[in-house]
Amino acid sequence: MTRTSLLVAAGLLSCASAMGQETKSQPVARLITRFSPATTSTVVSANASPTLAEASAIERRAFAQTNAMRVQNGLPPLAWDADICRMARVHSESMSRLNYFSHTTPDGQRLRDRARAAGILTYTVLGENIAYNQGYDDPGAFAVERWMASDKHRANILSREFRAMAIGIYVAADGSVFLTQTFITR
Repeated sequence: MTRTSLLVAAGLLSCASAMGQETKSQPVARLITRFSPATTSTVVSANASPTLAEASAIERRAFAQTNAMRVQNGLPPLAWDADICRMARVHSESMSRLNYFSHTTPDGQRLRDRARAAGILTYTVLGENIAYNQGYDDPGAFAVERWMASDKHRANILSREFRAMAIGIYVAADGSVFLTQTFITR
């Protein structure tokens, strides 16, 4: 496969949209926001939450690469969060199927809304990076490499506020890989 395109974006709770990136432009990110849930919500997905052992090879690779970056920078590794993986997978699939690339769904759901819809009601901080790539032998590691090259994505990965994380991917029929990396402290 040839390398055809890459879009990488990071953002957090208040992000209206994430912008695509060509090699010369800068990714967009937003500040971390704290949240104390006060409302309840309906779970939109009854899919099982995968353990790290049940995660795909791409998800495990991106998770391992993220933790390697943290350890190299004197930080503890993040724990795997199965519920976050399920939520991230739903978002990656949604971006692919509905043809958008953003932290906000076409119907206006932002990260906090998606967390509530997934039944994740208690946390102190939540954050997210997203990526899209096609034609790479190791799409998970490539996404982490590109995130680390961006100050704002790197800040998410190296944040001392997060305790757990998961990657959720969706591979489209054309081979494009959508990755959602979600961070959480409960």
